[in-house]
Amino acid sequence: MSKTEPILATRGLVAGYGTSAICGPLDVELRAGEVLGVVGFNASGKSTMVRTMIGAQAALDGEALVNDLPPDDRSARYLRFVSAVLDGDAFFPSLSVEEHLSLVANGHGVQNAQTAVERELEYFDLIRARESLPDSLSSGQRRRLILAAALIRPSSLLVLDEPEQRLDPVMRKRLSRRLCSTAAAGTAIVLVTHDGALLQQVADRCLLIAEPIVEITPSEGAAAITTA
Repeated sequence: MSKTEPILATRGLVAGYGTSAICGPLDVELRAGEVLGVVGFNASGKSTMVRTMIGAQAALDGEALVNDLPPDDRSARYLRFVSAVLDGDAFFPSLSVEEHLSLVANGHGVQNAQTAVERELEYFDLIRARESLPDSLSSGQRRRLILAAALIRPSSLLVLDEPEQRLDPVMRKRLSRRLCSTAAAGTAIVLVTHDGALLQQVADRCLLIAEPIVEITPSEGAAAITTA
């Protein structure tokens, strides 16, 4: 794929449930290394749209392509391209923090997987929780584990729905730095957030989910967050 070709492309994408449209249509392209922020009022359809972008729910109209492939959660090839943190925490209850990260790293062919696991445990302050099971973790620790699992694996497209939830200010700053370095390495990122500082630190441009959907600057997006 050429560097100029989009990682994510939507054309007339309409998101909703059943026959009821919530937002759209959306036409957007996102290339390697770009970060697209997504903001809007509560219940405007932010999460619904990003889930529809990657096929986590069916589109009412239009299409989305990732690396020229339509979303297909039955396709191993497609799933290798996309890493996502959406609106729920999913864990294997009998696996420890370290075992979760090892499973993801080894399953995605990460070189020197154990070294990568140690790096994520340290970065997300999970060293002391490495042998803990998910049910024994605090809500903040569970959020950090989900983020570590999403970031330890390679992907062309990283989709994050309010990743700042349950993170303290120090960890929010770490997340900001990590997303910037991940984008600099060539990953395209879609970031839904209510954190204006994170948006301005990370995003190159921003979508305001409204009627109609409009593209705005990250500064305008941060201002919109304060009034949402």
